[in-house]
Amino acid sequence: MSKAKAKKITKQGAGKKALKKVVDSEIEHVLSTKDILDNVRPTPMIDNGLSNEEKIEKITEKFTEILEVLGLDLNDDSLADTPKRVAKMYVNEVFGGLDPHKFPKMTVIDNKMNYDQMIVVQNIKCLSFCEHHLLPIDGFATVAYIPYKKVIGLSKINRIVQYFARRPQVQERLTKQIADCLQYVLDTDHVAVHINAKHYCVMMRGIEDTDSTTATSDVRGHFKTLPETREEFLHHCRLK
Repeated sequence: MSKAKAKKITKQGAGKKALKKVVDSEIEHVLSTKDILDNVRPTPMIDNGLSNEEKIEKITEKFTEILEVLGLDLNDDSLADTPKRVAKMYVNEVFGGLDPHKFPKMTVIDNKMNYDQMIVVQNIKCLSFCEHHLLPIDGFATVAYIPYKKVIGLSKINRIVQYFARRPQVQERLTKQIADCLQYVLDTDHVAVHINAKHYCVMMRGIEDTDSTTATSDVRGHFKTLPETREEFLHHCRLK
């Protein structure tokens, strides 16, 4: 193949890629993180003006004091780096949902297929932390919606659940925040969220019940007003 012909084919390929990007931009709608979060009921927070690096530094200092008050020897090689490990884990991982910059990029596409039935994502792993004792909440979420003009990529639903779970929570608020987010992003009233979880503050302290679970639901639109739609959703929640 001549160099000129190869160059022409390369240009054609690049042109197709550019065209695909234009087409994608026409059918994908990127939503503002600020607008989304402004339409979700808030977690009790204050703006302390600290960067993530400053938060890690301060939590490291405070957790060092906590471990010393507990009587642990931080000169031991197993414990020496624990305060900083905890601080980084809090800021970057298990409480990452407090940082709006970590909210997943949210795109929806036009419902050109006119799909008007229930879309259900089952058994979404839901790991959070109880805000009363900072112990894990470990369970699964089932999320459903009936589209109107927009549909969302399925993985985005999992990411929404994960984002709001990654902060100190009560399960009732977490359920509502997921529903608020989906209702705004999809511009539909017909959303439903169900979470069934074990609470380690129940398992490890107080009553020390290791078997009980807590279920919460938020059903809106047809999921609330139409008994058959509600029952179909709850049926999906019971499936394993």
